Amino acid sequence: MVDRGSAALPPEARRPSAYDTARLGLVVGALGVVFGDIGTSPIYTLQTVFNPSDPHPVPVTTENVYGVVSLVFWSVVIIVMVTYVLLAMRADNDGEGGIMALITLLRRWNSQQGRRATAALAALGILGASLFFGDSMITPAISVLSAVEGLKVVESSLESAVVPITAAIIVVLFVVQRRGTAAVGRVFGPVMIAWFLAIGACGVLGIADHPEILRALSPTYALGFLYGHFGTAFFALAAVVLAVTGAEALYADMGHFGRRSITRAWLVLVFPACVLSYLGQGALILADPRNISSPFFLLTPDWGRLPMVLLATAATVIASQAVITGAYSVASQAAQLGYLPRLRIAYTSESTMGQVYVPWVNWLLMVSVLTLIFAFRSSTALAFAFGMAVTGTITITTLLFFHVARAKWGTPVWLLTIGATALLLVDLLFVAANLTKLVHGAWLPLLIGLTVFTIMTTWQRGRELVTAERVRLEGSLSEFIEQLRGGRATLLRVPGTAVFLNRGRQTAPLALRANVQHNHVRHDHVVILSIETEPVPRVPADERTVIDDLGYADDGIVYVAARFGYMETPDAPGTLAMLDPARTEGRLRLDEASYFLSKIELRRGTATTMAPWRKRLFIATSYITADAAEYFGLPRDRTVIMGSRIEV
Repeated sequence: MVDRGSAALPPEARRPSAYDTARLGLVVGALGVVFGDIGTSPIYTLQTVFNPSDPHPVPVTTENVYGVVSLVFWSVVIIVMVTYVLLAMRADNDGEGGIMALITLLRRWNSQQGRRATAALAALGILGASLFFGDSMITPAISVLSAVEGLKVVESSLESAVVPITAAIIVVLFVVQRRGTAAVGRVFGPVMIAWFLAIGACGVLGIADHPEILRALSPTYALGFLYGHFGTAFFALAAVVLAVTGAEALYADMGHFGRRSITRAWLVLVFPACVLSYLGQGALILADPRNISSPFFLLTPDWGRLPMVLLATAATVIASQAVITGAYSVASQAAQLGYLPRLRIAYTSESTMGQVYVPWVNWLLMVSVLTLIFAFRSSTALAFAFGMAVTGTITITTLLFFHVARAKWGTPVWLLTIGATALLLVDLLFVAANLTKLVHGAWLPLLIGLTVFTIMTTWQRGRELVTAERVRLEGSLSEFIEQLRGGRATLLRVPGTAVFLNRGRQTAPLALRANVQHNHVRHDHVVILSIETEPVPRVPADERTVIDDLGYADDGIVYVAARFGYMETPDAPGTLAMLDPARTEGRLRLDEASYFLSKIELRRGTATTMAPWRKRLFIATSYITADAAEYFGLPRDRTVIMGSRIEV
């Protein structure tokens, strides 16, 4: 298992002082990127639990306050500490984490586990990734709204300005996404350190006034609340789950900072600060039940409330940035694994892995977030919708982890059964509680998730059908090469190098076949290039290419397979430039080479391969496919596109 926190260090940085400095830098970076979402949960969690406008309100009594605070604490311990920090983060795909990484692990073990079981689990993982897109839409809206709502505590007359200010912040946030987060990322860590120190200090002030709230750390209060007041506690779980929003980010961003750095940041600063804030807010509510209106900001001394609002706004923008970037990463990985069309992706940092910008996803998210802000208009209203996406993703991650644990480590079934039963019982309890909010907003992330799931599975199925038909049209590559050799007398050879992009070595590129059959020419040097996406984040340089002379070492035709990880950007010319001329039957004249692409025009056919509405959806989705020449880094002025039509 790779821990990028240590593996990425150069030799000169492995001296104790440099090593410690690098470690500290990774921890600070993790604080700025990974913990924004879960670190801002104290702003709205307890406020939502005791919200009097909730369809199932929790009465503000001493016993309930102890029970809720204890339930929040132990939910964080079980879901974040146990499920993610202790367990899930150990199941990495060459150092990378997240649901998409689990899916690639499942695909890698397809032959060992059985195709049907693997397909079902992969589909479940895609549903979890789809729910994450719902999370990516709701998080910026609820986070920034909850922070700006602090203005109402500072000055009640500013209430009408909350929504416009929030919308303006969101627009600016999405507009600057194309610039990347490399520059602003350097200040993310210090801002979040200040945030956690501030909320922890305010929590200590509240605890100091009512130290008896510390008794809520005992699990007896959480269990007593559940068993003694199950009707109330069950509905409260739909809001309690807000305390663990962002837990998936710990796992998803593991490849950027390493498991150890994330774990240290969580244990040393994030977890203690959040717990202190929850305890302090609980103490404040015990002192005066009227404080449920905004316990987080009321916990701050009068002189510090405006600075806290500004700091909270900065922290929630960072939280939004993290989840938006996560959506880019999920979309990028899904496209490379065949669950979405090829999207235009820009890598915004040369020094930081995984910083990508996907324009289509960016503008879709911005419109969606603004729609949510103007439709719901408050963080408490959005909270009903928030929990469903979170609980669904957590439950699916837990289930896939235990399957991976059995397949990867051979963990005994009895041990897996005990662990899975305990954790899934907790997860499913949260899911059931959030289902009670279905008509109050929980339908929204489910609708978003099911929509994205339908698009992704439809694209996967349609892509399989198109690939099968394309194979039929292209025919065997080996047979086509034989025909070329047999037809030398009628075929005109022209000087230069031609590169034909293809999906593999089994079939002949449509563009090459059309060039020979219709133009009756071939270039002196022909390269059939296949870009392959491996189920790993990155492929080492020495394993990048595989070259095959296709059975003849003197005909000027070679096949090159270029292998990339799903986190990498394919670069066709750059890859070809690295090849040894001795292996490619001579030097490739890439400065004058022509690149040929086969473009497929899709049409809806009469075959019962898919439901008619899915065919229309598949064809509509194909229109967002990024330009292939740009995606593979081909020179525009030397790229030839030859078309063909396929019915689905």
